[in-house]
Amino acid sequence: MDMAFVEVCLRMLLVIVLSWTIYHVTNRKKKKATKLADVATEERKEGGPDVIIVGAGVGGSALAYALAKDGRRVHVIERDMREPVRMMGEFMQPGGRLMLSKLGLQDCLEGVDAQKSTGIRLFKDGKETVACFPVDTNFPYEPSGRFFHNGRFVQRLRQKASSLPNVRLEEGTVRSLIEEKRVVKGVTYKNSSGEETTSSAPLTVVCDGCHSNLRRSLNDNNAEVTAYEIGYISRNCRLEQPDKLHLIMAKPSFAMMYQISSTDVRCNFELLSKNLPSVSNGEMASFVKNSIAPQVPLKLRKTFLKGLHEGSHIKITQAKRMPATLSRKKGVIVLGDAFNMRHPVIASGMMVLLSDILILSRLLKPLGNLGDENEVSEVMKSFYVLRKPMSATVNTLGNSFWQVLIASTDEAKEAMRQGCFNYLSSGGFRTSGLMALIGGPRPLSLFYHLFVISLSSIGQLLSPFPTPLRVWHSLRLLDLSLKMLVPHLKAEGIGQMLSPTNAAAYRKSYMTATVV
Repeated sequence: MDMAFVEVCLRMLLVIVLSWTIYHVTNRKKKKATKLADVATEERKEGGPDVIIVGAGVGGSALAYALAKDGRRVHVIERDMREPVRMMGEFMQPGGRLMLSKLGLQDCLEGVDAQKSTGIRLFKDGKETVACFPVDTNFPYEPSGRFFHNGRFVQRLRQKASSLPNVRLEEGTVRSLIEEKRVVKGVTYKNSSGEETTSSAPLTVVCDGCHSNLRRSLNDNNAEVTAYEIGYISRNCRLEQPDKLHLIMAKPSFAMMYQISSTDVRCNFELLSKNLPSVSNGEMASFVKNSIAPQVPLKLRKTFLKGLHEGSHIKITQAKRMPATLSRKKGVIVLGDAFNMRHPVIASGMMVLLSDILILSRLLKPLGNLGDENEVSEVMKSFYVLRKPMSATVNTLGNSFWQVLIASTDEAKEAMRQGCFNYLSSGGFRTSGLMALIGGPRPLSLFYHLFVISLSSIGQLLSPFPTPLRVWHSLRLLDLSLKMLVPHLKAEGIGQMLSPTNAAAYRKSYMTATVV
């Protein structure tokens, strides 16, 4: 028999076997998807939930409570119901307290040993200044924030949500979304017994944080790692001014200290390089003692080092930023850090999240049928526009302020850094106006303050009289300011951000109550 003929026959046989295998594997997956969809449909017919929420952190728990108060049946699936141990989310701005109050959750800050905050204490090169939250008649709420252990606060929110009879809070790991023709119908998850099961609802909300695995199949946005936050707790001590967030303009970036309970002080700092000292072999502790601690003011240094001397666990987390984009699929909403992130230096992420929940819950409330994908899609478009005055202001401020805080040998960059410190030290309208940005949607005010900081920094560079070199550095500073601001404006959408109508509508609807 001709060998060429045999080879052809073998190749044809191999193609037939592979085709048969691919067909049956694909068919099996389709049958499984159909079965899951059928199960989801049956659950819905039998009075299943109206909404599934993936994640029971601050956002998932608060949203569950808000939707349940409106009469929705809510199924919350959380990977780990134990008290979280986090370094982020330990400070709530005054505006966040207002949003929490409007959601009816203000009592969740009670019983967690939360500490009152009235502003920031800023240190640079041996000098210090204090900037307090202003009392603003246009935004009438008591101007104080709260420091706390994030895990304690999350547990209180979970308790509050699960106290409602129409909220089912379950421990489980969501594996995937159930889809039919690009419409999400529910989720598959592994419950606490290790069994794979399903849950279906007309609407699914993905609120599972910055490490969300589900986001990748829903949104086009990608998270950018900007830096690394390293922190630990110094226990059994109290700051001289426990009501202030202590911000030290150090090198290479910044360090922070704040009172998260009556006896615990959070100490953290930022590094920009991926090549971090090892925590396990003691390199990180040595680095902190030799490189970071000497830059901490002497009056704070003992407290800053106390946690290291006592072997406090050092945590490392990534600082990320990510612009918000709407989901490509229907029947699903993405919220929280899975949806939008900014640099955490101004600690306003929870305020934006609670604001988003307030807007979304009010937009969904009139809808009788959450299964109407077109109606929900229109709601999401409105939500995306309405959130802009708050989210874009905070996102732009956070990302810009972080870039200013980075130390540099570049004269233009350092002039901007010094100019920011001087601006916050000047008092009056400048300080109160800049601090007010943290608590409310003021896009035009944001541009004003950033412009004035740039101008005053240029003035500092040109003094006592302009020279060709000083003029050159001033032009470079102006260029740096534009490079810092323009990309954020493009990402946020300058038209929606600066719309006076949107800002006025937001303030009227969401910023008019007093926190008691």
